[in-house]
Order: sequence, then C-alpha cells, then structure tokens
Amino acid sequence: MTTDRLRQSMTTDRLRQSVTTDLLRRWETLILALLVGVVVWASLGVDGFANGSNISFLLLDTTEIALMALTMTLVIVAAEIDLSVASTLGLSCAVLGWLWNAGLPIEAIMPICLLVGAVCGAFNGLLVTRLGLPSLAVTIGTFALFRGLAYVILGDQAVADLPPAYTGLATASVGPVPLMTVLVAVLAALAAVVLHATGLGRSIFALGSNEEAAYFSGIRVKRIKFWLFVASGVMASLASLVYTFRYASARADNGVGLELAVVAAVLLGGVSIFGGRGTLPGVLMAVLLLGVVRNALILADVANEVLNFVTGLLLVASVLAPNLGAIWRRRTSPQMEGKSP
Repeated sequence: MTTDRLRQSMTTDRLRQSVTTDLLRRWETLILALLVGVVVWASLGVDGFANGSNISFLLLDTTEIALMALTMTLVIVAAEIDLSVASTLGLSCAVLGWLWNAGLPIEAIMPICLLVGAVCGAFNGLLVTRLGLPSLAVTIGTFALFRGLAYVILGDQAVADLPPAYTGLATASVGPVPLMTVLVAVLAALAAVVLHATGLGRSIFALGSNEEAAYFSGIRVKRIKFWLFVASGVMASLASLVYTFRYASARADNGVGLELAVVAAVLLGGVSIFGGRGTLPGVLMAVLLLGVVRNALILADVANEVLNFVTGLLLVASVLAPNLGAIWRRRTSPQMEGKSP
C-alpha cells in the first residue's frame, strides 16, 4: 500500500513538473512576464503613467490596433497576410467624411463603411484565392490602391463636424475602462472561441500548417481564406469608425502606419509568420505590451524617431524570437533529453 502511494505521489510530481515546464516554455508566458515587468518599470520610473486617466487613454489608444489584430491573427495563422488593413481603415474614413458632407445620416453611413471594408477584403481574397497570387504582393498593392482611392474621394480635407453623440461614445469610459475596450474584449472572446474551440478554427490551423494536406482532408481552403480576408476588411472598417469618432475627424490619412503595429503585435504575440501556430491571448498581451512601451516612452518625452526605432526593433524581435524559442523548446523537450545535439 505504501509502495502504491509512493508511486502515485511520484507520478503526480512528474505531472506537475511537466505542466510547469511546458508553461514556462510557452511564448505567451514570456510575453506576460515582459508585460508585467514593463508595467512595473513604467509605474515606478515614468511620471504620470500609473494615473487612472493615463491608463484609460492607454487602453483607448490600443483599440484600433487590437481590433485589426483579431482578424489579422486568423489570417496569419492561415499562412497569409493582409498589409492593407490601415489603408482600408483610411478609405472607410474617407467614405464616411464624404457621405457626411453629402448629407446622409450617420446611422446610414456606418453600415456603408462596413460594406466598404467587406468589398476591400473580398477584392484581396479573390486575387489570392482565385488567381493564386501571393497575399504579400496583393496586399502591398492594395495598401497603395486603397489609400490612393481615399485621397481621390476626400482629398486632403478633414471632416470634423461629426455628431457629438458618437464622438462622445467613442471616448466614454466606465471608471478607468473605456467602452471601446469592452467592445474589444467582447469581440476578442468571440474570435478566441472561433479560433480555439470550433471546427473552423481547427481548419484554419490545419491549412496554415499544411495547405495541401488540408485540401485533401476535405477542408475548403479557398473559401476559408476568402472569408478571412473579408473579415479582415470588415474589422478594419469597424476600427475606422472607432478611429474617426475618437479623434472627431474623418481624413484620408487616418491610420497611416498602423499596419506595422498590427503585424508586430500579432507576431510578437507568438503567431508564426509561416502559419499554423499562435493564440489570441498571446496577441492581446502583445498589443498591450506595445501600447505600454509606446505610452511610457511618450510620457518620458522620447523623440518620435526613437519610437519608430523601437517599433521596428520589436517587429524584428517578434519574427526572430519565437523561432529561436521553438528551437530551444525542441532541444530541451523530454524526447531530446539524453540525446546528443
């Protein structure tokens, strides 16, 4: 009896050790540790960072990036990419401003803007899935196309006389938590369920890991990829509504450069650039990490050039570090123990 209990205890200890080791090896654990460390550093070393108003601003300032990162995660897990999201955002902003100047009610304009995003995403999806073009090349092209079309529609003017009810809603908070952060949390929960707990999510991982094998196993590869691009466009347009109302200004250059922040957050969150691997919680933590770093540097009066350098550095690190981490995990896995390198 004593021997059985001893064996059971040893088995339990090994199981706990295995779970703990696996947790420490996960990329998301490192991101969480970095996030906590940066928050502690900023709270202690940067004046004004820990103020409730600044925390509220920080959360609000990451809204558009977080929204676009949700669908970008699904696209990259499927081994594709959409670099046109910020240009889709700008085009939707331009359409909103133009239709508002034309006298349409804002309640009619908002669904039209979402439709614009769906059309942009469908255009990308058709070029990728029907013509077989690489998504990187396609979305670099539409990155310029959609932004140029935004300038054609609205020019360089700014439409600022937007309804106060909506501009106020975009910046409203419940305590220190902005309402738009609640929106992000709800959509993130839905996206996480789709990616991690449904057959569609398993199909997305499968086609990202091996598209040919996914096709022969009966997965509708082209259909799934097409609708992922449509979802990416719609989410970019939703982000455009938040962006426009938050800044109370519809401009063709709204959101310039946000695509880099979105891609950086997704890759830094542990999503493989080659597809087939990643989690939404990791991406959301990376969005917060980038937001905290940027906010702390701004409060510390760091030059904009340094901010751009840090963003670029994190983008490179987001591609390099997970792959180095994967190599380390393989070399330290139980199967490799006792084997020569």
